Amino acid sequence: MKRIQQGFTLIELMIVVAIIGILAAVALPAYRDYTVRAKAAEMYTLATQPKAAIQEFYTVKGTMPGSTDITLPAVAGGSVASGVTWDGTVITVTGGSVESKLSGSTITLTADTAAESLKWTCAGTVLAQYRPASCK
Repeated sequence: MKRIQQGFTLIELMIVVAIIGILAAVALPAYRDYTVRAKAAEMYTLATQPKAAIQEFYTVKGTMPGSTDITLPAVAGGSVASGVTWDGTVITVTGGSVESKLSGSTITLTADTAAESLKWTCAGTVLAQYRPASCK
């Protein structure tokens, strides 16, 4: 009489567990980098928010606004950034403690007034691999 196989053998189950382990070992570091890039993009977004107000002030008055002439985005506690500053030519966003790879790092947008309209240059201490594409 033939016996019908019921379920999987131990070897088959061990192979499946090994494959899942290998996939997890590859996926977790990739996901970690993805989350750091997302938080760096949030820092860049905070840096770009005051650009329109600065451009408008420069177009109307012909000079760069001072640090009290524009409103900077508020940074809530637990945010990815610890602060946003404007010194007259540079917007600086400093990374907060939410992400250890970005803590203390900066993204800066520097205004160039050589042309009629402002040209912005992005730089900072955030590693290039984590910066958004528009800031490389």
